[in-house]
Amino acid sequence: MAKKQLLLGSILCLIASMSWGAMFPVAHIALQKIDPFYFSFIRYFLVGIILVVMLLIKEGKAAFKLEGRGIALTLFGTMAFTVYNMCIFLGQDMMGAPGTVAASIMEVMMPMISIMILWITKKSMPKKYMLTSIVIALFGALLVITNGNLSFFTTASQHLFPLFLLFVGVVGWVVYSMGGAQFKEWSILRYSTLTCLLGSAVSFVIVATLSITGLVPVPSLETVFSIKYEMSFMVLLPGLAALLCWNAGIKMLTPLNGILFINFVPITTFIVMAFQGYQISVYELAGTLLVIFALLRNNAYQRGSIGKTSVVGKPQFNQT
Repeated sequence: MAKKQLLLGSILCLIASMSWGAMFPVAHIALQKIDPFYFSFIRYFLVGIILVVMLLIKEGKAAFKLEGRGIALTLFGTMAFTVYNMCIFLGQDMMGAPGTVAASIMEVMMPMISIMILWITKKSMPKKYMLTSIVIALFGALLVITNGNLSFFTTASQHLFPLFLLFVGVVGWVVYSMGGAQFKEWSILRYSTLTCLLGSAVSFVIVATLSITGLVPVPSLETVFSIKYEMSFMVLLPGLAALLCWNAGIKMLTPLNGILFINFVPITTFIVMAFQGYQISVYELAGTLLVIFALLRNNAYQRGSIGKTSVVGKPQFNQT
């Protein structure tokens, strides 16, 4: 059972990560027509409607009770569906064309950020094989993103504020991913739905305030319909499917292990760009193989640890 759960959790996290990798090139097209704030809000507002219908059919009205945990749900929902969603697309939009690559690069920071958060909050040190796997995967992803050209970092320094927004957004998603551990007794669908609804409510307050103050224009129906295909993709795959797959996978693998799969985000971004005519280099191929190797290595060590401890999903930490 342990191996089956490990395999299923890995597949779910992989599906989610690859979906998010594909979303950045699609979002780049949409952001040329609509403001990133409204793009972010409309996306998860529609996802929320679908989730509400699914939860109502599967678990009934009782599943919508907050059970006195509204503050925590609002916090985690805001981190994911407001902070991550708005910051990541605002940063991408501010950078223009380079923002597509930069946004996918920043996703690779998630494993490092999760380790630091756990280190600070839990006073625990991850096992060496996890740290090594993350470093290998990070190096591989950097090879893909930079294409072996270190001048990328010089160019990136010209976009400090957008990069800061991307970083803040990524921190928000890490907090959300780790927050699911506080709701283990809830179904994945229930946690996803309630956090999405509450996070979207916060997003609505923000876009309404920005529109009332005249800082952000309200998009016309013509504008919204002009991105109907891009929005349909963003809602159904990297929105709905990826959200449910990610929360389920993280629950099976634990945040520290599952979040390693986020390294596939920039890899997938480049694959999509390759289909659009982009030529893949030796550096990008080598980086992709390094990321895959890191994931296989981490899972192999994890299976060995599970086999020795007979505990499924327990974080493999060394207490300090």
